[in-house]
Amino acid sequence: MTPTQKWPEQGWAFLQLLLVASVSHAEEPVCRQRGDPENPLLSKNGDIILGGMFSFHTSWKDRRDSYMNQPLPLQCTSLNFRDLQFAQAMLFAIEEINNSTDLLPGLSVGYKIYDTCGSVARSVGVTLALANGNENVSVPSKTSCTKPAYVQAIIGETSSSPTIAVATVIGPFFVPVISHFATCACLSDKTKYPSFLRTIPSDYYQSRALAHLVKYFRWTWVGAIRSNNDYGNNGMATFTETAQQLGVCLEYSVSFFRTDPYAKIQRILDIIKASTSRVIVAFLSRADLNVLLPEFSYHNLSGYQWIGSESWIFDSQTAEMDIHHILNGSIGLSIPKAHITGLREFILDEKPLKSSNNELFTEVWETLFSCKFKELKSSADIQRECTGHEDMTGVQNSFIDMSLMPLFNNVYKGVYAVAHALHNILSCNKTCNKTVLQHIQKIHFTTKEGDEVHFNENGDPAAKYDIINWQPRENGTVEFVTVGLYDVSLTTEKQLKLQNKSLIWARNSKQPVSVCSEKCRPGTRKVLQKGRPVCCYDCIRCAEGEISNITDSVTCVRCLPEFWSNERRDACIKKEAVFLSYEEIMGALLTAVALFGACMAIGVILIFFKYRKTPIVRANNSELSFLLLFSLILCFLCSLTFIGQPSDWSCMFRHVAFGITFVLCISCLLGKTIVVLMAFRATRPGSNVKKWFGQTQQRLCVTAFTLIQVIICIIWLTTSPPFPFKNFKEIKDKITLECALGSVVGFWAVLGYIGLLAILCFIFAFLARKLPDNFNEAKFITFSMLIFSVVWITFIPAYISSPGKFSVAVEIFAILASSFGLLICIFIPKCYIILLKPENNTKRNMMGKKVPNSL
Repeated sequence: MTPTQKWPEQGWAFLQLLLVASVSHAEEPVCRQRGDPENPLLSKNGDIILGGMFSFHTSWKDRRDSYMNQPLPLQCTSLNFRDLQFAQAMLFAIEEINNSTDLLPGLSVGYKIYDTCGSVARSVGVTLALANGNENVSVPSKTSCTKPAYVQAIIGETSSSPTIAVATVIGPFFVPVISHFATCACLSDKTKYPSFLRTIPSDYYQSRALAHLVKYFRWTWVGAIRSNNDYGNNGMATFTETAQQLGVCLEYSVSFFRTDPYAKIQRILDIIKASTSRVIVAFLSRADLNVLLPEFSYHNLSGYQWIGSESWIFDSQTAEMDIHHILNGSIGLSIPKAHITGLREFILDEKPLKSSNNELFTEVWETLFSCKFKELKSSADIQRECTGHEDMTGVQNSFIDMSLMPLFNNVYKGVYAVAHALHNILSCNKTCNKTVLQHIQKIHFTTKEGDEVHFNENGDPAAKYDIINWQPRENGTVEFVTVGLYDVSLTTEKQLKLQNKSLIWARNSKQPVSVCSEKCRPGTRKVLQKGRPVCCYDCIRCAEGEISNITDSVTCVRCLPEFWSNERRDACIKKEAVFLSYEEIMGALLTAVALFGACMAIGVILIFFKYRKTPIVRANNSELSFLLLFSLILCFLCSLTFIGQPSDWSCMFRHVAFGITFVLCISCLLGKTIVVLMAFRATRPGSNVKKWFGQTQQRLCVTAFTLIQVIICIIWLTTSPPFPFKNFKEIKDKITLECALGSVVGFWAVLGYIGLLAILCFIFAFLARKLPDNFNEAKFITFSMLIFSVVWITFIPAYISSPGKFSVAVEIFAILASSFGLLICIFIPKCYIILLKPENNTKRNMMGKKVPNSL
């Protein structure tokens, strides 16, 4: 079947526009390329041509160029087996496609593969040669020498920096450039690099994955070394940004390029030695690390935990160079393992290489076996002669190392992506108005090994990485062990999976700790150290009443009002309720004193009742005396209402009982004082005072004075009564249970009325103090009122300044002290006469006259 029979007519028409027809007519003019064209190192004709760009050599011989002569082509040196393997992977894929009956049947795929020698300038020149052709072509007269794209796509470059230059140059031509190892995130910008695609994930994902890996191991203080090129600078910028979001800080971040002077290496060494971080993130290219590694070994920079990018983490050549095991225990990301059936045998078979380029085969063979072919060997050469049939199985060289199979697979997938795009173009009918680039951007297929190949809108594949750990073996070699997976397609919490048990750390020790400051335990908060990164901080203990119950808390949380911080400041505990209780010593003592006072008053009542008919009891109205004693009992007992946990009823009752009982007591004293004065005036001739202040009037006086206080209390309780109150401010770590006054005016009205009656009583008693009776009660009333006044005047500042339950104790003490003052000053002298001086308890003695003495 011929191609025209196989493919639709529209597909062939579009393909003819894409392919370059070489026409040879002797009589027609010739288009010649200016300058000496670069020649492909490997080439093969075909219906479809693919371009390839690999650094078969890593350097070139120095040359002296001047403006006088045209620069000569580069003389490349230092054979690079790694890129040679990449080129062979491309050849293997093309051979499979040419032998396939399903993909591009009836068409042959050729190739033009150039050696860029690691030179960006040469890469740009090669790009133009692939885009426009580099041979002399005859064209019809009146036809422009400008030609369509010479190749349908370009596979390469291997590194980011030359790829950026290539993608920039080729972008306007919309020739697809598919890289297998250029990972710079900047290449995802379709406005700058519209025709770039890649089969390896962008460094944007790798950098973020490395930051998450560092965070996973709780390393917050790390150092960083990067390649001073697009790959290292862009990758480290993304890593730094993500690390900051995750709370990871960089102690230092230094850049290096393999051509830097030794002073730059020395400065890097000094920075590492002076650092406190134990983890180094190395976003370095393999070539840059291989320059630094001998210096690290010489200065014995061992014991650091290295975190590596995919550029070197699974590179066997780097592992072989690490003879002092500086990098043992390294952890990093690599392209997932892959297998391509038949590729290893193809690479190790010298026939395809020899048939493609005899000169390249000669250089490879001589380098592999350290020999010289006879026709190239001089008489002075001491190397053994090459036969061309040496056994490759016994060679210890990176050429036979298949550890880079994942990258070989990336080259393989890139070639197949182009083939599938061209196949789709030739298979379409009327929809072939898209370019090869547009078709490649839309392809989605599965390789024979089961790998899915497709590109997103930025020309990137799905990001997925193996996590590699360098694990030393007994024979001194290093094994790259897969210990985890990072898959961007999964949810955030499932993207990173690690097997910690299988990890080996630097120096075969435990997992290293790399922090600027130790974690702040619960009960403390972080305070940043001035002028240092956020990972460097001091741990300050939370203030009283505040807690932090998590590690590395930046703030302390204040407890709720009813709670207080414990001693460790990591939990809020309920505050102890404080009030004057019967169980504590102070409460029990005051209770005992109050009961003792009440018992004394009862004892005096019993004595007075027994001797009620004696003159001393009957003097000054015994009825008021008994009422006064009863009110004193109530005064002593009302102090007990101030002890115990405040409640609604106790708060109202204590102040009301205190106010009414004390007014009753003072009213009785006031009545007794008035009786004394009236009794003196009643003895004067013609006086009728006694009828105006008899017993009935005394009862009415006491009732009226007391009723006024009762009315004040009722108004207080009706408008704004006292109520239980939790005082959180009095004592910081405790709740003071107390009775709020409700209406302050009501409280001071009650006290003010008591004070008014006390002042009146004191004035009347003072006036009656010198009356000429042998036993003048007014003297004792005066003294008792003086004690009463002193007690309550000193009570006010003491009550205000006393905290918590002590203010209640002060109030109880004032009640008891004033009550004892009244009881002792007024009734104890009478009891003394009744019990110990009965001979003085006579009417004659009570009415005896004597010269009054001044007080």
